[in-house]
Amino acid sequence: MKENEMKNKTEEKHYFIFAIALIIFIIFIFPLYWMLVTALKTQVEIFQVPTPIFPRNLTLEPFAYQLSVSGDTLRGFKNSLIIAVGTTIISTLLSIPAAYGLARFKFKGNKIVILLFLIMQMLPSTLVLTSLYIMFSRLKLLSSYWSPIFADATLGIPFSVIILRTYFISIPKELDEAARIDGCSPISAFTKIMLPCAKPGIVVAAVFSFVYAWGDLIYGITFMTNPLKRPITSSIYNYVQQYQTLWNSTMAFGIVSILPVVLIFIFMQKYIVSGLTNGAVKA
Repeated sequence: MKENEMKNKTEEKHYFIFAIALIIFIIFIFPLYWMLVTALKTQVEIFQVPTPIFPRNLTLEPFAYQLSVSGDTLRGFKNSLIIAVGTTIISTLLSIPAAYGLARFKFKGNKIVILLFLIMQMLPSTLVLTSLYIMFSRLKLLSSYWSPIFADATLGIPFSVIILRTYFISIPKELDEAARIDGCSPISAFTKIMLPCAKPGIVVAAVFSFVYAWGDLIYGITFMTNPLKRPITSSIYNYVQQYQTLWNSTMAFGIVSILPVVLIFIFMQKYIVSGLTNGAVKA
């Protein structure tokens, strides 16, 4: 009897957890669903009261315009890809040795450096916008892809360092000692042993650097004085007209613009989960 009661309580607990998880899933997925159905509606249907949950007059014109040559989406895709990839490469290459040094070597001011990285991660973009604009103007980098790449890297590097530092700490130091015994130099031990072990953490840092750079707007429109070089996020203003907003085109643009990020999280899910969980073992 007791075993049956315990079994029933366990099943009830599982059902309760599943119900809570389902409710949370619906809450988080509903905005994406509403974005999709709004993109498939006509302008007249969007403003109907009450607004239909499902589109009655299905239209694909907003998506066709996004993928057409006449729109700015394809050009914005190219610009955002250049900026995001450049930011990811710079952030990842610079954050890996910095994170490894903070994780493995103890020196005076170690905690202060870590605190500074945390503070830099929390700084809003607008706080450093003016100083970066002046600096890039003097370096003649305005309207160049390098300006948003460097600007996005200033916020991507602190996050990557914090993530990778905790991941390097979770790797046993015995691996370093074993590598020295086998005759490996510090550099060869780092490249041949530490980097392969830290692969999930590196993927997490690279993915989040890419996502941040892909979704950036303020740096792209501030430093890119040439409209033809602005990222895809700046195209959102094309659908805000003087007397109305083209909501179906706006939502279709949002869906198309987030597709690369969604695909990255789908295909890199294994590494992202592994990198975040393993890196959270120690601080």
